[in-house]
Amino acid sequence: MSSSSLLQTSISSSSSAFFANHNLTFNSRARSVSLPAKHVGICKCVATPQAEKTEYKTQVSRNANIAKLQAGYLFPEVARRRAAHLKKYPDAQVISLGIGDTTEPIPEVITSAMAKRAHALSTLEGYSGYGPEQGEKPLRAAIASAFYDNLGIEEDDIFVSDGAKCDISRLQVVFGSNVTIAVQDPSYPAYVDSSVIMGQTGQYQKDVEKFGNIEYMRCTPENGFFPDLHTVSRTDIIFFCSPNNPTGSAATREQLTQLVQFAKDNGSIIVYDSAYALYMSDDNPRSIFEIPGAKEVALETSSFSKYAGFTGVRLGWTVVPKQLLFSDGFPVAKDFNRIVSTCFNGASNISQAGGLACLSPEGLKAMREVIGFYKENTEIIVETFESLGFKVYGGKNAPYVWVHFPGRSSWDVFSEILEKTHVVTTPGSGFGFGGEGFVRVSAFGHRSNVLEACKRFKQLYK
Repeated sequence: MSSSSLLQTSISSSSSAFFANHNLTFNSRARSVSLPAKHVGICKCVATPQAEKTEYKTQVSRNANIAKLQAGYLFPEVARRRAAHLKKYPDAQVISLGIGDTTEPIPEVITSAMAKRAHALSTLEGYSGYGPEQGEKPLRAAIASAFYDNLGIEEDDIFVSDGAKCDISRLQVVFGSNVTIAVQDPSYPAYVDSSVIMGQTGQYQKDVEKFGNIEYMRCTPENGFFPDLHTVSRTDIIFFCSPNNPTGSAATREQLTQLVQFAKDNGSIIVYDSAYALYMSDDNPRSIFEIPGAKEVALETSSFSKYAGFTGVRLGWTVVPKQLLFSDGFPVAKDFNRIVSTCFNGASNISQAGGLACLSPEGLKAMREVIGFYKENTEIIVETFESLGFKVYGGKNAPYVWVHFPGRSSWDVFSEILEKTHVVTTPGSGFGFGGEGFVRVSAFGHRSNVLEACKRFKQLYK
């Protein structure tokens, strides 16, 4: 076959049977290549549906107690809504007076001590590895002296930690799943959520917005935000925070005496959260151990977070007196020590150096100045809402202002304020059913931001 015939044949052949019935020979200079003819079938392509992709699943069941929790934890949910708002209004100057996070710099007398300790770790003489899980002895002694002088609390009653919130969960592990609990309503959500996770509660009851098997102690303006203990059922554990988050109220000496006696009458243990004690202006107890007999029925947890701006540094402590015993006579402190030793390697040595500096004369003075700054912020916020005709609570003994919006949903008010003023607050209902109709406004903010936020509040509600 000539080259011209080959070209003609190849062009006229269909693509599916190209060269199918020909023996082809190509002459290229001195070489000849012969291709034997083969029969080529026609392939038909048919689209088939793609098999549905399935995810691999283990055979491990989900913790049914965690599944009881409703939505997300309050503060991440507030942060999520703030982020969504910024996406909607990317140019807005959003001011956060919601999550109780400190904003002012840590005093230099404290940071210099941490820097010195950190630098020492780069030397043979100054390096240290694991420390005591319970905390370094000088810091434990300083906490006992600064906060519990003449109250019968000794340094070995004190367990240094990475914060009060973390200790609340460790205490729950000590108590186990078979105890019953009582909480203030409204209250800091970590108490309820950790109880749910531990399996201490029943299911969430949507009609009353409460978990089963929890005793909710209503704290309202009508009862001075202190529960009527005559109406409270007996529980094993009583969580109590004073000065209170979120209401800003502080229990009087008489009220705490009633609480301690109530716990004694019922054989209960009080978990007393004193994280805001240094914000107290009134002559109220700063520690539950100021009340006679409290060491037999109470332990206390606290933190440097809101005193020294340690929300990121992480340092706190829990006091478990030797006199506090379980029903079989076994010391609670020994079980807490076992949990701490098992679940925790101790607070950072750098953080503990900062904590020790906080409790020096210069450090205490610096902390009081920072606290004084935030208390001035609360006065500005309180005056703003009162001038607008709102009923306002808190602020005097705590860095939180509790504003009443009667007849309105807390989340609706939160959304209204965020949408119209670009200011983040915290809905009261996030702290429990008793917080419905209230909004918490935090005093943690730069002065310029607090003033600007109050200006926007006045424009919205004038």
